Amino acid sequence: MGNGNRRKFLIASIGGIATAAAAVLLYPVYNYLAPRREADNGAKVSFPESEVPPGGAKFFQFRGETGVIVRKREGELIALSAVCTHLGCIVQWQSDKQDFLCPCHAGRYTAEGKVISGPPPRALSRLPFAASNGTITVG
Repeated sequence: MGNGNRRKFLIASIGGIATAAAAVLLYPVYNYLAPRREADNGAKVSFPESEVPPGGAKFFQFRGETGVIVRKREGELIALSAVCTHLGCIVQWQSDKQDFLCPCHAGRYTAEGKVISGPPPRALSRLPFAASNGTITVG
């Protein structure tokens, strides 16, 4: 094997190792940032209506994602996905301001899920729910 062939082999080997190392290092980052998707299995979530005080919010797991139900100070209930539409972080309810804040990049949403400011490209997704006999059922 001549020097030229050894050099090509060495460069190809180092390139392959670097590519494999980059994949190993970047996969956990991708896995963390990518929103998780699960099949729609028709699951429903129920909890007492008393767990959502006026002006407050309750976060819950629904079909593999985080959801939130808000009771506006006037009493209206709204169920939304709590996953920010920018990069998939979980929004936080700010009861003093009656809106949502994404802690990752300061995106803001109204209590109805509409974008107020920041980088989110669209509103939070609405979730179907029903409230009857003191129980809220999402799904």
